[in-house]
Amino acid sequence: MKHGGVRVDAQVTIDMNDTGFFLAVKLHAHIDGVDAATAEKLVHEAHQVCPYSKATRNNISVEVSAG
Repeated sequence: MKHGGVRVDAQVTIDMNDTGFFLAVKLHAHIDGVDAATAEKLVHEAHQVCPYSKATRNNISVEVSAG
C-alpha cells in the first residue's frame, strides 16, 4: 500500500482525581492517500505494536483516531 505521508497530532493532558494526578493522551493520525476506514484500521493496528503504546498501556489513558 502506498500513501502520501503521515502526520500525527498529539494532545497530552494532566488531570486529577481522588487518587492524584494522571496523564491522558489523544493521538490523531492523518494518512494521505488512503480512505478513512483504512486509516482508522492502520492507526489501531499500529497502536498494538508501537513501543510507546506498549510502555504506557494500562498506565495512562490513550485514545487513537485517524481522519
